Amino acid sequence: MSGNSLVLPIVLWGRTAPTHCISSLLVMDDLATIITGCHDGQICIWDMTSDLEVNPRAMLFGHTASITCLSKASPCSDKQYIVSASESGEMCLWDVNDGRCIEFTKLACAHTGIQFYQFTIGTQREGRLLCNGHYPEILVVDATSLEVLYSLVSKISPDWISSMSIIHSHRTQEDTVVAVSVTGILKVWIITQDVNRMQDLDPVFEEESKPIYCGGCQSISFCTFTQLSLLVVCSKYWRVFDAGDYSLLCSVPSENDQSWTGGDFIAADKIIIWTEDGCSYIYKLPASCLPASEHFRTDVGKTAEGSIPPLVYSIADRTDKQLLICPPVTRFFYGRREPFHKLLVQGDSAGRLTLWSIPDTSPLQPLSTALQVSSTISLQEAFDKLAPLSAGIIDQLSVTPGSEEPIKVTASVYIPSQGRLVCGREDGSIILVPATQTAIVQLLQGEHMLRRGWPPHRTLRGHRNKVTCLLYPHQVSPRYDQRSLVSGGVDFSVIVWDIFTGEMKHVFCVHGGEITQILVPPENCSNRVQHCVCSVASDHSVGLLSLRERKCIMLASRHLFPIQAIKWRPCDDYLVVGCSDGSVYVWQMDTGFSVFVVSQGNLQKYSNNSLVVQAMKTNLTDPDMHVLFFDVESVIIQLLTEEAQRPNPTLVSPETLQKAQGAADKGGSFLANKIFKQVKETMKETIKEHLLDEDEEEEEEMRRREEKSKSLSLLEYNLTMDTAKLFMSCLHAWGLNGPLDEVCLSRLGMLKPHCPISFGLISRGGHMSLMLPTFKESLLRQMALSTGRKLSLSEMVGKGTYGVSRAVTTQHLLSVISLANTLMGMTNATFVGEHMKKAPVRPPRPGTPETPKKTAAPPQVSSPAVQGQIKQGWSQLAAMHCVMLPDLLGLDKFRPPLLEMLARRWQDRCLEVREAAQALLLAELRRIGQSGRKDTIDLWAPYLPQYVDQVSSRKSTCGFIFYSQPQSVIFYSQPQSVIFYSQPLTSVSHILQPTSVSHILQPTSVSHIL
Repeated sequence: MSGNSLVLPIVLWGRTAPTHCISSLLVMDDLATIITGCHDGQICIWDMTSDLEVNPRAMLFGHTASITCLSKASPCSDKQYIVSASESGEMCLWDVNDGRCIEFTKLACAHTGIQFYQFTIGTQREGRLLCNGHYPEILVVDATSLEVLYSLVSKISPDWISSMSIIHSHRTQEDTVVAVSVTGILKVWIITQDVNRMQDLDPVFEEESKPIYCGGCQSISFCTFTQLSLLVVCSKYWRVFDAGDYSLLCSVPSENDQSWTGGDFIAADKIIIWTEDGCSYIYKLPASCLPASEHFRTDVGKTAEGSIPPLVYSIADRTDKQLLICPPVTRFFYGRREPFHKLLVQGDSAGRLTLWSIPDTSPLQPLSTALQVSSTISLQEAFDKLAPLSAGIIDQLSVTPGSEEPIKVTASVYIPSQGRLVCGREDGSIILVPATQTAIVQLLQGEHMLRRGWPPHRTLRGHRNKVTCLLYPHQVSPRYDQRSLVSGGVDFSVIVWDIFTGEMKHVFCVHGGEITQILVPPENCSNRVQHCVCSVASDHSVGLLSLRERKCIMLASRHLFPIQAIKWRPCDDYLVVGCSDGSVYVWQMDTGFSVFVVSQGNLQKYSNNSLVVQAMKTNLTDPDMHVLFFDVESVIIQLLTEEAQRPNPTLVSPETLQKAQGAADKGGSFLANKIFKQVKETMKETIKEHLLDEDEEEEEEMRRREEKSKSLSLLEYNLTMDTAKLFMSCLHAWGLNGPLDEVCLSRLGMLKPHCPISFGLISRGGHMSLMLPTFKESLLRQMALSTGRKLSLSEMVGKGTYGVSRAVTTQHLLSVISLANTLMGMTNATFVGEHMKKAPVRPPRPGTPETPKKTAAPPQVSSPAVQGQIKQGWSQLAAMHCVMLPDLLGLDKFRPPLLEMLARRWQDRCLEVREAAQALLLAELRRIGQSGRKDTIDLWAPYLPQYVDQVSSRKSTCGFIFYSQPQSVIFYSQPQSVIFYSQPLTSVSHILQPTSVSHILQPTSVSHIL
C-alpha cells in the first residue's frame, strides 16, 4: 500500500492485552495525558481525569527498538506534540491527540535523555530539543523538523553526558544548561539570544567545567521553587549543590545497599528520591541547603558526609509484591495549570501505572505507614473491565467446552487471492476461515450471531503443541504450488498442508528446537533451492526444506548464538546467517558446507488488495492481534471492475444500456477498463499455464478435491462486496438519523456494530496509531460531560468515531463518501443477505441449524423502484456524512476534518476520492464561514513562497493576493506553489480547473503545518 493511498486500519485486539514493559514515561503539562514507552518499541497514550483515574487510549507503532526517552515538543498549549527516541537512533514527533507521526528521522547516535527548551524571538515562541546520549556532546534539535541545528561541545575532558538540566533565568536573557558527564565532571553552557538564532553546525563550547566527583550520575534537577539549588542523584548517594557557584551543600549516602535511580524537588525544603526496586522516599532538607535559612551554606567546604536528613514519607515499598522483569520507571511531575497535583508516577514491566498524590504538608506524627496509592491500573486490568470483552479474530471458533477463555492465536497468515485467513493456535490446530466473514461476526450485528460455528471453516490438526509460524509460499512467489501451506511449531516440526483438501502432505523433523521463522528464497537461486523454504529454529539451526523432493537438502546447525537475520547471495550459492553475538556464518546452499565465519527484518509489502489482514504482536510471548487494512482505492477499483463485467439480463432496454455505458465510462475514468483487461489477460495466461502443466489425471484429482472442499470454498462469496459491507458498516455514524439507519439496514443491507470499533491511523513513514478497546471509556466520559448525562454503550456506537480527532474524521469521511458515491453509481449495489445468502446451497454441517430461505428476494431487488430506493439510500448516506454530520452530532462533539488533508487530495489519482475531497472541502469552507476562511489563510500564509523575480511577475501574478468579501475569499500563489481558492462556493469547482491546480499543497511548502 503506497504512502498516497487512503488506507484505514481496524484492529481486533483480543482479550489479552499487549505486553507493555515500560521503559520511559512522561506526563503532559495539563496532567490530562500520560505517555509511556516500552522496551518493545511501542508507545501507549493514557487519559487521566482530575480525580486521577487513568485509562489507556491508544498505542503508537513505528519504532523498531526500545524507547529510551520521551519529551514534550510543543511550545504552545494548543498543540500537544511529543518526541520519542529509541536505542536504534530513531526520533519521532507525534501528535498526542490523534497519534499521527508528524516527522521522523534517524541519527547515527542513540539518545538517553531529551529536554525541551522554549524561548521567545520577538513575539514568536520557538522550541528546541536538547539531546544527550551515547556521544560526547549535547545536540540541539529543532522541535518541528527534528533537524540538528548545532551542538554544545566540551573543550575540557569531553565525555558522554549522563544527565542534564536547563536553568531558566528571569533576570537576564540568558539560560544555562548544566550537565554531568559519566566521569563526574559538571559542565555549564550559556544559551543567549544570539545562540538561539543559530542555524548552522558551529559548536558552542562550555563556559565552565568543574569536577564534582559524582560518578554514575542518574539525574540532575534544578529547584524551580528557589532557583538556587541543584539536586544530583547518583546510585549510592545524592547531593545538593548551590546553583550559583556549584558548591556542595550536603551529601547523603544510601542505606541498606539501596541503589538510587533519580530524584526531584517537590518543595523548597523537600526532595523525593526513588530506587531501582520501586521504593521512593521524601526527605526534608537541612537548614544549610535552604536559601531562606540563616544557616544557608554553613556546611560548604566540609569534607565529612552529612547526617541523613529526617524522612517525611516512604512510598511504594515493593517487598511484598511480585518480581518484575525490569526495574520500574519512576518520575515526579507537578501541574502548572489546574489541577495543581504533585504526582509521583511509576510504570513497571507488567504494563502497570501507579500514581501517588504528594501532599503539600508534612505529617505531625512520625511515620507509621507508607503513603497510600492514589490510582493504579494495568493494560490487562483495563481489558478485563470491558463489557463486552475485546474480541479476537476467531474467538467464536476458539471457545472450548468448559472454558470461558478462547484458545490463543499464535501465528497467522492472510491469503488475499482467496480471502482466507489461516490462524495457528496454542493447542497446535490450524483454522482456515473466510477473513471478511469472521470479522463481520466479531464486529457487526446480524443473523450470524444466532449460528454456532459460523462462518464455515476448516481445522487442520497435526502439531502436538503451539503453532509458531505460518507461510503461504505461493503468495510470495508464483513458482510454488498454490495448494501448499507450510507451518512450524514448538514440537520441532515443519508440516506441509494442502489447503484445498486439508490433507497433511509431509512432516519435516530435522530441527532440535521450536520453529521460529519460515522464509522463501529469492527468485535467482538455483532451480533446486527455488522449490525450498528456509526454516529457522530456536536451537540456532537453519534448514532448506524442499517441497518438491519432500526432504531437507541442507541443515546448518553449528551456530553458537540465536539467529537474528538471514540473507541470500544467490550468484555465489551462499546463505548468510547473522547471529545475536555479531558473528556471521556463510553456508553453501547446494552442499551444506560452511564457507567461512566472520566473528566480532523488513516490513511486509502490501499488494493492491482491498483488504489485508496483518497479524501483529508487541512481544514474542503475546498471542496475535489482527489489523484489517482497508485500501479505499482498491475497494473502488474492484467494485467498478465487477460492475463493468457484470451482465444485467433482467433489465435490457436502451435506457439500461445507456446507464451501463455511463457506468463503464466512469470506471474508465479511473482506469477500471484498463485494469479489467489486465485482469482478464492475467487470468487467461494463468489458466493456460495451468492447463499446460497439469495432465488430465491431475485435473480430475483437482476436480475431486474441489468438490471435497466445497464447503470451504470462498468462490461462493462476493469477496469485494463483503469487504465493502464490512467497511461501510463500521464507518457509518449510526444513531444520528433514525430513518436513514433503517434504510441502511433494510435496503442497503448494512449491519450495525455491536461494540465500538477500534480504528487506527497510518501517518508518515508507515507509523501507525491504533485505538485500544478501552478508548471508549474515555470517550464516554467526555460525551457525558458535554451532554450532562451518562450515555449507554449503544448510543456511542458510530457517534464516537467522529469525536476522536480531526485526522481520523478526515480519513473516515473521505472513505465513506467516496465508497457511497461509487455504490450509488452501480447496479444492484445492496448488501442484503450478502454474507450469508449462499449458506443454504452448502451441504449441511453437523450440529449447525439451517438458515431459512428468503423468497422472492432477487425479483424485488431487480425492480426499478427498489433500484431507485437503493441509489437514494446511498445518496442520503453520502449527503449526511458530507454536510449534515456537524449539526447531527453537535459541534461540541464533532472534530471537523483537516483542510490541509482535504486540499492535498483535491487532485487525487482516484476520481471518487478526489470528488469526495472536493465536496468535503467546500462543505467545510462553507461551515467555517468568512472568519474561519480568513484564519486559515493567515495560518498558511507564512509557509508559502513569495517570488520577487520582476520578469516573471510581469508575465504572471507574483507573490499572493488576498481578497475578502462577505461571501468570498481568494488566495493565489505562483504556479508550483500552494494554490487555494474559496470563491463564492457555488462556483469554486469552475474556478479550480485541473490544469491550474496541478500543484496543490506540495509537501515541501507546508511540511511544518501538516
